[in-house]
Amino acid sequence: MERIMKIFNKEFSKIGEAAIMLAFLTLLSQFLGIFRDRFLSGRIGTGETLDMYYAAFRVPDLLLVFGASLVSVSILMPFFTKKLTNSKEEAKKFIDDIFTTFFSFIIIISLVLLVIMPFLIKILFPGFNEELIIQTTQLSRIMLLSPILLGISNLFATITQTFKRFFVYAITPVFYNIGIIIGIIFFYPVFGVYGLAYGVILGALMHLAIQLPVVLREGFLPKISWDIKWKQVLDVVKHSLPRTITLSLSKIVFIVFVSIASTMIAGTISVFQFSYNLQSVPLAIIGISYSIAAFPILVGYFNEKKHDEFMSHVMSPIRQIVFWSLPVISLFIILRAQIVRVILGTGNFDWSDTRLTAASLALFIISVVAQSIVFLLIRAYYAAGKTWKPFWINLFASSFTVIFAFLFLYIFNTYDSFRIFFENLLRIRDVEGSSVVMLSLAYSVGMFLNLFIFWKAFKKDFTYKKGVYGIRKSFIQSFAASMIIGIVAYGMLQLTDSWFGQNTTIDVFGHGFVSGVVGIVVGGLFLVFVKNKETEVFLKTVKRKFWKKKVYGSLGQNL
Repeated sequence: MERIMKIFNKEFSKIGEAAIMLAFLTLLSQFLGIFRDRFLSGRIGTGETLDMYYAAFRVPDLLLVFGASLVSVSILMPFFTKKLTNSKEEAKKFIDDIFTTFFSFIIIISLVLLVIMPFLIKILFPGFNEELIIQTTQLSRIMLLSPILLGISNLFATITQTFKRFFVYAITPVFYNIGIIIGIIFFYPVFGVYGLAYGVILGALMHLAIQLPVVLREGFLPKISWDIKWKQVLDVVKHSLPRTITLSLSKIVFIVFVSIASTMIAGTISVFQFSYNLQSVPLAIIGISYSIAAFPILVGYFNEKKHDEFMSHVMSPIRQIVFWSLPVISLFIILRAQIVRVILGTGNFDWSDTRLTAASLALFIISVVAQSIVFLLIRAYYAAGKTWKPFWINLFASSFTVIFAFLFLYIFNTYDSFRIFFENLLRIRDVEGSSVVMLSLAYSVGMFLNLFIFWKAFKKDFTYKKGVYGIRKSFIQSFAASMIIGIVAYGMLQLTDSWFGQNTTIDVFGHGFVSGVVGIVVGGLFLVFVKNKETEVFLKTVKRKFWKKKVYGSLGQNL
């Protein structure tokens, strides 16, 4: 128990160490997410029930963005850090005021949504029949409790991250997924599809509860404030408003995509969601881990007006993101069928579902590097207090992403040559519902457009010094390594095809695992040979055994 508490109370002050620890726990969370999806695919399968379940998430998810943005870490941390520098009492009063404002706001909005939910569901998912609309409405109403709990948990996360308790923050998604899995295994057989919603609520409650001990220990458990300092609350709202709209844009885009999918054959929403979830695994492990680890340090450097250090701690994670993302993209494209079959290919998830999900995954995964870098750049803007620029960029890119979706679908359904090209390329020539891959393609094209605009704007707004940060060299080396990994992995798939059967999960896993490992080893040796800087940093970080380092003391020592 003492060792466990030391891990919970450990502070991380270096981006690389924190990012690797976050990546490890995120990997654990993603593994649970994989089991979650496997249970869903095997026990329910793609079809109306699962489409309805995923559609029911959309309104509560949007509410979480609108309501919980007020208590988001990236907005509150700069304010909270400054208050804490002045005095703990001032910081505590700030937390109480924010909690009271958020709780009041989200309860009122939830009550309104509770009433108008049937109308929203009918408008958002035009492909659903009357029975599906009724059930989706009830599911969404139950799930409205989730953004309230997760919003409070986000407020707690500001405290845990400020005190660099990254372990506690990073483990919250693990418990969230555990709650959902409990819902699938135990609640679904008893309560039917509504049991899935109860699992989501349980997961949100566990997400909040795991951070509670740290919040209590630091003395920042929020309470209702009756004399709110509205000036500081309005200041937070002013800064959070562009972030709220920025995040809501991506959620709105996703709602539009799910809305389009609801007009296609039954199971399209499920295939789209499954493939999106699979590409989110490397995105969470790589992109989100580095952006979370970098943010508090970027806030500190910007507040201290250390521009060179600020830029260095943006560019270094970008090199790491490129270093990890490109080989992962290569492996996912080559091994997509094996990945989908091992993770989802059980029970009611048939071969057609596997092929469609694998094809959609291949088009989703190519944008992981773009999404990861955008996450980091947005955090850099927020650390600098520049919250409106990301909004305008995301607004432009999101608009075009939706346009791309309708455009690609029109071309796909109108021009046979275009459709046949993609069906042959992705090996889904004879599979019904192949048009779902156009949604994945549109999403990825939109993400690359977003990255292009962000990169141009960032270099201008933060005085980028060309040739200093080694981005181009890192990209070239990582791209070459990823090509080698992909070619070797594909060659090994063909070479070892006769070694493995294709009828069991173990055989499929072994086939993909051996091919992937050989590809990684050859690619890794190439990176060592060319003396890739990111490879050297990673090996040194592991050799230091950072997890055994002494725990840091106070917040002041780390900032």
